[in-house]
Amino acid sequence: MLIAMKHFGSVGIGVTAPQLFRANDRKFYVVKLQNNRLGPKVLVNEFLAAKLGEMLGLCFPVSSSIEIEEDIIWQSPKLQAAGTPIGQHFASQYLNHTEYVGKDNLHNAVNITEMAGILLFDSMFHNGDRTNNRKNLLLHKEKSGYKIYAIDNSHLFRTTRWTIALLNRISRIIQPYYRYSYALLLNDWLSPSHFSPYVRKVKEMSYESICEIVAQIPEEWLPDDSERQALINYVILRRDMVKNIEQALYKQIPKSRGGSKE
Repeated sequence: MLIAMKHFGSVGIGVTAPQLFRANDRKFYVVKLQNNRLGPKVLVNEFLAAKLGEMLGLCFPVSSSIEIEEDIIWQSPKLQAAGTPIGQHFASQYLNHTEYVGKDNLHNAVNITEMAGILLFDSMFHNGDRTNNRKNLLLHKEKSGYKIYAIDNSHLFRTTRWTIALLNRISRIIQPYYRYSYALLLNDWLSPSHFSPYVRKVKEMSYESICEIVAQIPEEWLPDDSERQALINYVILRRDMVKNIEQALYKQIPKSRGGSKE
């Protein structure tokens, strides 16, 4: 587990007021705090996405829970003023020198086909925020070239304040997202063959592995066992629906590239 070593202040303008920290691995992380204004389920959503993303090979930044200890809080008047609690928060590795993905630079990315996994994931978990918020896809220059990273999974399940009733209500709804950059990807870049590896990985997720991920969510973020079970039930159901979700996405891909869009 990561341990925060120094606080460097706020970063970005997100509604969750993310903070920049250096961790014990000497890397910098964007951290969402337990007591952010949208509540601790922001961290639950982020953690669930990060762990599932690792399993599915999605292009998310490296992420983990991070421990913020008392001495770090006392060294930062801003953390004290915000009432930051001692304990575990959510950290995502900071990517410097990035630009937002759009129609003018999408073609520069060397991992465009990996976005098939992101579109599938967002459709499975009702994450419309990424297609509506154009700041949630970043282009980062690396040795291999420019790489797309998908950030901010705080709005899985359509909201940061989901309930068991909401999970049950949306669990059988299929609603692909295809605005802005997603429309470009589906219309001009992606084909069904790009989705196939991710669909296969989703189908291979076992009940035990999903339970293990949910069990790793810190108790202080999600103390209600019935909500944990509701998460497990949701993921299992969406796993079993993945072929139908896949077919709904293909309706936005032109027939000339193997889809069913006229």
